[in-house]
Amino acid sequence: MHEHRSSNLTGLLLPLADRNLILPNVAVAELIDYQPGAFDLDSPPWYLGRVTWRERQIPLLSFESACGNKVVIGERARIVILNALGGRPELKFIALLVQGIPRSYKLDSQLSYVDVPLCSLEQAAVQVGEQVAKVPDLLALEELLVSAGLV
Repeated sequence: MHEHRSSNLTGLLLPLADRNLILPNVAVAELIDYQPGAFDLDSPPWYLGRVTWRERQIPLLSFESACGNKVVIGERARIVILNALGGRPELKFIALLVQGIPRSYKLDSQLSYVDVPLCSLEQAAVQVGEQVAKVPDLLALEELLVSAGLV
């Protein structure tokens, strides 16, 4: 008798100021409390400095700002530590500003894609429960940091 293996995956819905992002939960290392980062005034507006996590200095980004919108640091702001996927030894993690606590969702392989405008850092938009969530391009986020000389 063989087992029927469904292709379900658990995703995390990250609440931002102007959108929701959806990521596989393996992309997220940890959720931490908001802390202001230390940064230079000449850095790009989406770069919120470096935050300390597990005795490391992690670059903190605003996804909304990287897509051309304003940085919002709301009263429920938190930081999600993402596992970097690009294989760069100097960039193992990226910190992302979120507005609240991510929620876990069971996703199946039959995601419903939604036709909405995407920013250059988004790969797709999908229907997750009652809402539309954007699939971020994590490699493009890493490239943003590298090309800005912040790694």
